[in-house]
Amino acid sequence: MTMNLSNDAQNNNEMLFAGFNQDSGCFACGTTNGFIIYNVDPFRETFKRIFPNGGIGIVEMLFRCNILAIVGGGRNPRYPPNKVMIWDDHQNKCIGELKFRTEVHAVRLRRDRVVVVLESKVFVYRFKDLKLLDQITTVANPKGLVALCSEAKNNVLAVPGLNRGIIRIELYDIAKATLIKAHDADLAQFALNADGSKIASASEKGTLIRIWNCHNGDPLRELRRGMDRAEIYCIAFNPASTFVACSSDKGTVHIYSVTGALPPKGRNNNAEIENSDSSRNATMNNKHGADGPASDTNDASSRNNAPSTPGGGTSGATGNNETNSNTSNKLMGGKGINFLKGILPGSLVPKYFESEWSFAQVRGIEGRSICAFGKDPSRIVVVSADGTFIVSSFDEGGDCARISTAKFLRNREEMIPEEDAVSWNASGLVNTGSAPQQVGSLGGMAQI
Repeated sequence: MTMNLSNDAQNNNEMLFAGFNQDSGCFACGTTNGFIIYNVDPFRETFKRIFPNGGIGIVEMLFRCNILAIVGGGRNPRYPPNKVMIWDDHQNKCIGELKFRTEVHAVRLRRDRVVVVLESKVFVYRFKDLKLLDQITTVANPKGLVALCSEAKNNVLAVPGLNRGIIRIELYDIAKATLIKAHDADLAQFALNADGSKIASASEKGTLIRIWNCHNGDPLRELRRGMDRAEIYCIAFNPASTFVACSSDKGTVHIYSVTGALPPKGRNNNAEIENSDSSRNATMNNKHGADGPASDTNDASSRNNAPSTPGGGTSGATGNNETNSNTSNKLMGGKGINFLKGILPGSLVPKYFESEWSFAQVRGIEGRSICAFGKDPSRIVVVSADGTFIVSSFDEGGDCARISTAKFLRNREEMIPEEDAVSWNASGLVNTGSAPQQVGSLGGMAQI
């Protein structure tokens, strides 16, 4: 759940990067002159580091501890873009360095691993001494797509495969690699759930999100964002893996129920409808049929046919049509027209009916954005490239109610008391127990 804006020509503010930490309780922003850490709930700036001579293009947090991985970025980078600097904010200095021949596109951390993504290589290091443990060759990966399970007992890494549309899942605990033919088109985004057992993916077409079993590669669910092409910016699971959200260039964050469950609050009269069908829906959608998941190439034919939804209107995903279909889905728990699969013979049901629509939406998002589920299980958080922080509630389904909105870059001094931004340690967010035990030994350099 990160957003790299270093090479975004449309970016007109100081932000170069934004990314949530492993539990989505904080997010970090790389700027043209340093980096800033924000707490999500309650929302406030908790720490900032200003570098007078350069920008930070990547800031990867390690939960809430004092260790971060940073990479220079922007027109005047603080560090070369081909170096990963391990920053200890207690010591106010870099304590480790990884140098590469080409630009670093992404970094992921967990307490025992550092993962670095280049254009067509992924390197895995042991955190305590930066020893190289693994290197994986991938298809060209300019977006730096990667997903790392942060749960200590599950060492799972997801990277692009050697061909388009392929995801490679490394299950290091059992020394097994799973290859998933997720899409026919190039990958746009993918994300692991909390325990690394499932992965959600989207292609550059942006019409479908598919959920897969990481251990055997089986398809579990197919979710439809819309019918028109879109660029998917972010995919996120909630901690319980019962909901999935995605943001795109359509200015809408879609929220899907993966299990047929409702949000824990705000259950209304439609709950009886949703609950009565949830078990049947789960059974019908557990697999994509003997022929495997529907191909992305089916989107064009589906768009031409444009079947009607039960609430009226077509399923075309532009403007009002998308709104109409999602309104009916609020009444049906996101199952959309899947109920027809229980009525029509299997041979008469096209692949289109395998897809499930979102049951809740956050609309009016400006520009690129990333999203994550909040501490309250019925709320979702959105961070936009224009410096906007949004909290919305999806407990009623349909259009989400906005709980709060803040402009954290433009009006930072007005929103945050000066004493709150003095030090990260003073804010109470530093948990030295979360840091690697031997992090003090990272003083050497590992060079590739």
